[in-house]
Amino acid sequence: MLVKIIVSFVIFIVAVLMTMVGKGGGNFYVVILALAGVPMHQAAATGQFILFTASAAAMLVFQKNKSLSWALAGLIGVTTAIAALAGGYFSHLFSGFSLKIIFAVMLAVAGALMLIPIREKRDFPAHSRAGTITLTSSSEPLTVHLFTVIPVTLLTGFGSGMVGVSGGSFLVPLMVLACGASMRTAVSTASSLIAATALMGFIGHAARGDFNPSWAIPLACVTIAGGLVGGKFALKTKPKHLKRLFAYTNWLAALFMVFSAFRAKGAF
Repeated sequence: MLVKIIVSFVIFIVAVLMTMVGKGGGNFYVVILALAGVPMHQAAATGQFILFTASAAAMLVFQKNKSLSWALAGLIGVTTAIAALAGGYFSHLFSGFSLKIIFAVMLAVAGALMLIPIREKRDFPAHSRAGTITLTSSSEPLTVHLFTVIPVTLLTGFGSGMVGVSGGSFLVPLMVLACGASMRTAVSTASSLIAATALMGFIGHAARGDFNPSWAIPLACVTIAGGLVGGKFALKTKPKHLKRLFAYTNWLAALFMVFSAFRAKGAF
């Protein structure tokens, strides 16, 4: 019981902070659950489930503020969700050790992406090259490079569903760099994409019997509260400092996951 209380507290803090920067927090959820002794496949399934609840709660806050672009979410959301379903289902082709190493690599890459300077609100000519379309948004026009967006969303969705992470660490830079979205729009829209990805990934894991309600249900209540609080803070806070902190903690989490993987192998 004490372990679950500590895990719940830590996950609440993560839900607040990660919702603020549009990253969901699924990567940290899986790390926390794995370190608490939850088997890796169950940790991935539980991480996807509580990630969905947190993102759905934040999505309601962002929608009320009209900062969420449904046009952008609709374009890349379906592709990401289907790929996540496949990733969750085929995760059993990999051992728990392999999933942990893959997860650590994704964490490291996500941290590096967070440190890339992003120039927001760039103007791209609608017909500057093939595969470029312009979307109408309630807050801003968005120019999307399909040849960049589609492959990245496929890879992000599959990898996210397989190891139980949100993909927000990749989707937010993608929307700003490839779609010209503002950071606020990207963070807000990411909440809907993360919710879709997490739900489909969770269904894929649950179909393989990885759902553990004794962990998932209580933590879902915790992350709903965290998503609501984090969503409100996100509308009032500039995320650049949290993004830098997120990059560093991502690398720390990657090291912990590598240590956990090799420790389970008896290397330590």
